[in-house]
Amino acid sequence: MRIKIWSGILLVLALGVATLSHATQQKTVTEKEAAHLALQVKNETRYAWESYKRYAWGYDALKPLSKSGHNWYAQSLLMTPVDALDTLVLMGLKKEADEARELIATKLSFDHDMEVQNFEITIRLLGGLLSAYQMTEDTRLLNLAKDLGQRLLPVFESPTGLPFTHVNLRTGKVRGKISNPAETGTLLLEFGMLSKLSGDPVFYNKAKRALVATYEHRSKLGLVGSAIDVETGVWVNKNAHIGGGIDSYYEYLYKCWKLFGDQDCKMMWEKSIPGVNQYLADEVRGELWYGHADMDKGTRNATQYGALDAFMPALLALGGDLDRAKRLQESNLKMWRLHGMEPEALNYQSMLVTSPEYALRPEIIESAYYLYHYTGDNKYRAMGKEFFFDFVKRCRSEAGYTALKDVRNSSREDSMESFVFAETFKYFYLLFAPKKTINFEDVTFNTEAHPFRLNHQKKIIKK
Repeated sequence: MRIKIWSGILLVLALGVATLSHATQQKTVTEKEAAHLALQVKNETRYAWESYKRYAWGYDALKPLSKSGHNWYAQSLLMTPVDALDTLVLMGLKKEADEARELIATKLSFDHDMEVQNFEITIRLLGGLLSAYQMTEDTRLLNLAKDLGQRLLPVFESPTGLPFTHVNLRTGKVRGKISNPAETGTLLLEFGMLSKLSGDPVFYNKAKRALVATYEHRSKLGLVGSAIDVETGVWVNKNAHIGGGIDSYYEYLYKCWKLFGDQDCKMMWEKSIPGVNQYLADEVRGELWYGHADMDKGTRNATQYGALDAFMPALLALGGDLDRAKRLQESNLKMWRLHGMEPEALNYQSMLVTSPEYALRPEIIESAYYLYHYTGDNKYRAMGKEFFFDFVKRCRSEAGYTALKDVRNSSREDSMESFVFAETFKYFYLLFAPKKTINFEDVTFNTEAHPFRLNHQKKIIKK
């Protein structure tokens, strides 16, 4: 199978010509232009998928620079096909979706004597299988999800109910007692959906206990730290923030209420978000950022913000706080424009990059999508257009898309994580596609952007 490189080169050239200076960046995107952008995103998704298929078929992920496959563990768990499947279906890429689904249904096995990380396997594989099952109604996918869920259950057997970080898929042996709120509190959407679809409440109950236990270990200020011992419940790092290691804990407090109507989750969200806004939000130069603070004292200990923090406008918008959401997205845009691509982390006080890599992350695009949905303001599509042009210009390679080692000089990393399909391409597409493309109000995206629904009378994708 030949990859059509020339069409990609022409697209990159076209994007380069079309890109305006930031000072004159257009403020809106017409419906006609949005439809064209959605088609471009779809074509780039197909291009990245064909690159994976040509160079890394059957592996977890593509290494785009070396044009080879990469596995996370001793055996492939088909990370990219599982993460990509619902996006391929959503975009109407039927041939690609069908080949991904057949590969998964016929080749994916979890019966391996190997240790895996519970959190990543849950959000990518369990979430991906459940969402794809709801979209395709292929029971083979649900059966795989049930098998995986059973193999992951031993992680919850700690004295506190907080899960261990790793488990052997065959033996059930666990390890990793030092965890973080993201890993302990970002499980209920996936395990809860597994309970709803399988009829077995054990998955919901175990994951909810873990979420509640995380919440119960919060400080008097309502904050959580960066690292906790799951056997004792003792915090070993009291640094509070909204970035990686904590981020999706707050996301799931709200989303578990949205998806399941769980009043306990609503209460935990309502008692947590005020502390986040009081002690982590930071006003600098009239701009809104979220920094780091001591979870007990609330005192500022770092002015760091980055690509993973950029999910927060989406969560604020989902929770009804559009004023903060819009202000924080302006800070996201400033971070992106600093070097024409967001860094992993920067000091927002000095505006100096502290971690220069870009891993093809989706969070800033996710926030633009949520804000466009809730406000209808086309400036968020214009933001997305800017992000997309920069993304293609700087990350497209001869084989798929490559992460950047340093956004300041565009040096490249030999990596194309599966979430580029699950999240990055998906959010770009949804931002430009008609609102009717997905039943937004009836679905809840997990932190890997896999959409779930409980209302079985409505489909995820609108017809």
